[in-house]
Amino acid sequence: MTPDAAIAGAAGDRPVLIAGPTASGKSGLALAIAEAHGGRVVNADALQVYATWRILTARPGAGDLARAPHLLYGHVEAGRAYSVGHWLREVAPLLPGPRPIVVGGTGLYLTALTEGLADIPPVPPEVRRRADAMGHADLLAALDPETRARIDPCNPARVKRAWEVLTATGCPLARWQDRTPPPLLPRGSATAFVVHAPPEALAPRIERRFDAMLAAGALDEVRRVLPAYDPALPAHRAIGAPELVAYLRGETDLATARERAVIATRRYAKRQRTWFRARMADWTPVEMPG
Repeated sequence: MTPDAAIAGAAGDRPVLIAGPTASGKSGLALAIAEAHGGRVVNADALQVYATWRILTARPGAGDLARAPHLLYGHVEAGRAYSVGHWLREVAPLLPGPRPIVVGGTGLYLTALTEGLADIPPVPPEVRRRADAMGHADLLAALDPETRARIDPCNPARVKRAWEVLTATGCPLARWQDRTPPPLLPRGSATAFVVHAPPEALAPRIERRFDAMLAAGALDEVRRVLPAYDPALPAHRAIGAPELVAYLRGETDLATARERAVIATRRYAKRQRTWFRARMADWTPVEMPG
């Protein structure tokens, strides 16, 4: 489906869901739908919720905010605990209001919204510290076979989360998922699009966008955060941040930092595509907007 056809197909008052890899133009598509048919753009990106980064996470700028209402962007301070459960609790009261256009690249947020989320007890800080001290391979090896089969084994955050749940509760993540309550927004109640972004077409866009971020002041943004920078904080895990921190600390040159950030972004987009293929097969594919 073309972007224009998607915009036309989103007429009416049904909620709209838009998933897509980073730099694929999904936010622009959401804004175009809001302008054409009304509605509020609701963020479903786990890094864009944080106030820390505006440029590095490509949060909507002042011009976009003036064209349509945008919610759940940049409202969480860096030190505050925030998870998919927090996001769902914030999204819930927005669903009955003006038509939501939920857009983002965090597949877990979107699938939790449309498929439900298990009510897992909070993980104690000491368990998180133990997980932080362990290697990825050890964490993965400790998981039960069913949980390993359900998660992306190459995603450190997902593996760490599964280990923490198992250790803190004594119950595998897969079993918690089997107890999942009904979703807030069942897939059949919304118009759902997933942006198709082939690697060969997305790669140059990723490079151009990172260069645009540098031109817009990404280095100054990282420089402001540098005194308090903590790579263990979820809020500080913006792609490009570790690479630019290394440059500002004199550990590498800017050209190398840029190259590494672009590579990290491409790898992230690959993980996103893997999630979308596995969990969003029934979402309508849309060509990448120009």
